[in-house]
Amino acid sequence: METYNNVVLEQLPKHLKRYVVAQQYERYTALDQALWRYVMRQNYAFLKDVAYYPYIPGLKKAGLSIEHIPDLQQMNDSLKLIGWGAVTVDGFIPPAAFMEFQAHRVLVIAADIRQLEHIEYTPAPDIIHESSGHAPIIGEPDYAAYLQYFGEIGTKALSSGNDFELYEAIRHLSILKEDITTTAEELTAAEKQLQIVQDNMGAPSEMALLSRLHWWTVEYGLIGSLDDPKIYGAGLLSSIGESASCMQECVPKIPYDLNAVDYPYDITKPQPQLFVTTDFEHLKVVLDQFADTMAFRIGGKQSLDKAIDGQAVCTAVYSSGLQVSGIFKAANADIELSYLQTKGGTALAVSGRQLVEHGTDYHIEGFGAPVGRLAGAVKDLEDFSEAELSKINIIVGKRCSLIFSSGIVVEGVVLKIIRNVDKVILISFGDCEVYRDKDEEIYFRSEWGTYDMAVGREIVSVFAGAADKDAYEPIVEPMLEKAGLLDSNAEEIGLVANHSAIQELRKEPVILSEAWSSIFDQLTTADVDNWLALTELFEIAWAHGAYDLVSKAENKLMEFVQLYPNVRKLIEDGIRVAKELGLNNQM
Repeated sequence: METYNNVVLEQLPKHLKRYVVAQQYERYTALDQALWRYVMRQNYAFLKDVAYYPYIPGLKKAGLSIEHIPDLQQMNDSLKLIGWGAVTVDGFIPPAAFMEFQAHRVLVIAADIRQLEHIEYTPAPDIIHESSGHAPIIGEPDYAAYLQYFGEIGTKALSSGNDFELYEAIRHLSILKEDITTTAEELTAAEKQLQIVQDNMGAPSEMALLSRLHWWTVEYGLIGSLDDPKIYGAGLLSSIGESASCMQECVPKIPYDLNAVDYPYDITKPQPQLFVTTDFEHLKVVLDQFADTMAFRIGGKQSLDKAIDGQAVCTAVYSSGLQVSGIFKAANADIELSYLQTKGGTALAVSGRQLVEHGTDYHIEGFGAPVGRLAGAVKDLEDFSEAELSKINIIVGKRCSLIFSSGIVVEGVVLKIIRNVDKVILISFGDCEVYRDKDEEIYFRSEWGTYDMAVGREIVSVFAGAADKDAYEPIVEPMLEKAGLLDSNAEEIGLVANHSAIQELRKEPVILSEAWSSIFDQLTTADVDNWLALTELFEIAWAHGAYDLVSKAENKLMEFVQLYPNVRKLIEDGIRVAKELGLNNQM
């Protein structure tokens, strides 16, 4: 993985590095560069008045330019000065991974760029949204701190099986929308499948609810007063259409609080309402309020039940500090949690580091252990001294019988006692039986081998993923398809050639009328996509004061407006910005 000489990227854990792809900057065409430049010039012209932060200084801090698609080396050279980094990925990545990158202060940027027909907005992640939307505001210390903190909380959020189905359905639809070869039938089928999944989600998981807070802040957030809010959300900052329409009175502005979790969102449509925070510190307050309801802070049976429902790798933390990572299953029907049970590969860890000889290759068929105090004890077993352990015969080489307050019995020969600092965290037994009712409720039989008993009075935390992800090698569902940069079709190749010629024309200190006219003559009204190239020619002519060429370009652009009303606003905005900004704007 390329780290761009940025220590932030060098320190990424290996399980995140596998999502990173090479940017392949040479694959961006002249059309891609023109598309970037159009969007960024529009953004500058509009956002300089409605964005929360000074737009151009924000772009510079992130190593971005209005004139060309960002190079990851340049971005990292700038971002590392404020303790952040950036990597390119293949479109959508799982929400948990996205959150973890954020927790490590790394911006995840889709390597692809949207199609011309989606110039105003695309539901698929692309380099415009990720870089021009997220990166410029990273220079605001309070916001950067919130973004990292959100990542830390999001990494712990429990998901459901339905979450993964929704993620794949959205990913599939977004890829189809950006693929020029997609048929109307394929698009309709994908939209129908997404609707089916959305209609059958059931109660939203922690990750689903947290994603709503992320959407209404990081992606579509406003800041300031209800009467005069400013934009800071990346989804708005990178959408030249919605960044303008969202400020209209017809889009309700609601004070941001925890009630935002009750508002689902649709990434394929303009947002029906937006939330306004007074400042970035308030975002953290609301996030903490939600985090207080999450399993990683609550623990106990209700949290473990969430993990069981999700059927994904999670970690349960005993009060002793022992961390058990695996896929959990129901062990009994007790009202209080009395026994913890996993299925399949399980790992034990402390403070995020896997215990030696206690990885998934050892606990290959699962792990189980009681939770609670010993019957009649006034002290937790995890806090017993050596002398106190000896009194109840927990001595290496001796047989003992432990009866828990739940009625669960552990009988066997003590093989090993493991402590972490002053806590007993694990006791291993040979020739062991674990049961509550010898005839019906059997948890472990002696012929199964060594029994490793976790020690702890309660489960204090349950969070998503393994405690030591790199050692665990978590189970990851395969991606159904890849996004990536798409090859051009025959029509686009001609369009790219025209934009390449315009790109060269732009470099000239004076206007080359003959070259300008040669390109102009090829931009017929038969292809709607020619509007962008024609707008660029208008801009060049205007900047050089070649008003005869300006008139020719404007007249043909008006023909496009008449023939293709859907590009009217794009053309009119292009003309307006060309007149306002001129050919260059020192970026």
